[in-house]
Amino acid sequence: MRVLALDYGAARCGVAISDPSGTLATPLDPVLRPASKRGFAALVALVTSSGAARVLVGLPLSLSGADSAQTREARAFAARLGAAVAVPVELYDERFTTALALRTEGSGSLDSRAAAVLLEEWLQLPIQGGDEPPEHP
Repeated sequence: MRVLALDYGAARCGVAISDPSGTLATPLDPVLRPASKRGFAALVALVTSSGAARVLVGLPLSLSGADSAQTREARAFAARLGAAVAVPVELYDERFTTALALRTEGSGSLDSRAAAVLLEEWLQLPIQGGDEPPEHP
């Protein structure tokens, strides 16, 4: 199953995609201004053209697990995207993904490398491939 992961930010949205077997995550070019008409349309088109069966949107919880203004913005974005695409859109805790992405080598943008870290973590969950998605905030 191919999965698309998004590290949402107002200026840039990092993007990563899994291989068809759902094993590897590859960073793609980030989408600029994803909440704008043009940026949002680019993301919707990417979901369709990539053949993704699911979309993960990083949820920027605070260290304590509480919501912030950025968390609420990511939730609203995920809801908007979920209404616009024909595949499930799931939120997944993205704490520490950027810090981990800083430690990885690669030519992709930091935002897209963070999306790849998020996707790699999700792909390693034991329940992946089942009918029920894992519970996440």
